[in-house]
Amino acid sequence: MPSPDDLSSSGSVRSHDSSAHLLFVERAGETEAAAARLSAEMALHNLIGEDPAFRRVLAEIPVVARREGPVLVTGETGTGKELCARAIHHLSPRRNRPFVPVDCAALPDHLIENEIFGHSRGAYTDAHTSQKGLLALADGGTLFLDEIDSLSPAAQSKFLRFLQERSYRPLGSEQFQRADVKVVAATNRDLEQCVRERTFRSDLFYRVSTFRLHMVPLRERPGDVPVLARHFLDTLSRRGGERRAFSEAALRRLSSHSWPGNVRELLNVVERALAFSGGPRILPSDLVLPGTSETTGDEPAGSFREARARAIEEFERAYVQSLLERHSGNVTQAAREAGKERRAFGRLVKKYGLR
Repeated sequence: MPSPDDLSSSGSVRSHDSSAHLLFVERAGETEAAAARLSAEMALHNLIGEDPAFRRVLAEIPVVARREGPVLVTGETGTGKELCARAIHHLSPRRNRPFVPVDCAALPDHLIENEIFGHSRGAYTDAHTSQKGLLALADGGTLFLDEIDSLSPAAQSKFLRFLQERSYRPLGSEQFQRADVKVVAATNRDLEQCVRERTFRSDLFYRVSTFRLHMVPLRERPGDVPVLARHFLDTLSRRGGERRAFSEAALRRLSSHSWPGNVRELLNVVERALAFSGGPRILPSDLVLPGTSETTGDEPAGSFREARARAIEEFERAYVQSLLERHSGNVTQAAREAGKERRAFGRLVKKYGLR
């Protein structure tokens, strides 16, 4: 018969084991929560913006990612629809399975069904072997149909049947196959208008738009333009091993542009400005925007204040550079001719990245 001391010792050990187990479970839960937060941050990393309408879309992405229903992402070209689709995938339980994007507009009508559903051997003249379609490749993961409005009527009908029954039949095959995929579709067109015009099936529209997300065009969130521009410039500068910054006038000019090509156009403008700017600061004259002059950077529209700021910066840069050239780079002599203190003139030299 065990002694009271043995019982006390045994109870103590059991109590210690229980506490340790609870502590382990608690820490494991904290680790899992931290990993989930990190995963969410990484998934949304490339979706940059502070505009309230844009932030509302970001808040909805994790919600639709946890659901199995199809998602329709709408928005103009260049607003980040594929980035949104990838974020949905990475925030879903399918994150460790394939993400398969399909550009429906890039596929000829006679190849769309073959690409999506695959074919069996002998399905047509050149089908010497069986080939899996993109549905089979995406099994367990996410299928992203970009520009879904480009699907032919036959492909729409077949894809609708797949969404309803989760099974499909490859071309030339007598057997139906199953695929477990989350469908994310995207379009830059008004699908409801396409339904009214009878170019897109109404039943397919209602099926793919169980959840809808609309990517806000850049012109409707002008406050995000400087945020995005700085983000792109920092990313591109680090990649090239150089540090650059925008002048305030350059940021004002970017913010006043209408951005018909949205975020993609802004990225192209920043990349070009980085390549061709002459100093550490990117000026309005370094920006080439649609409808502007490459040599002067003048825009057909803009406020008086913006135009004056651009003119002052361009004059200062040209004036300081001409003085430095005249005095063979001697800052003291150039400052004396300009009637400015050497330190103040030196700040202008540094501001415009001159030598």
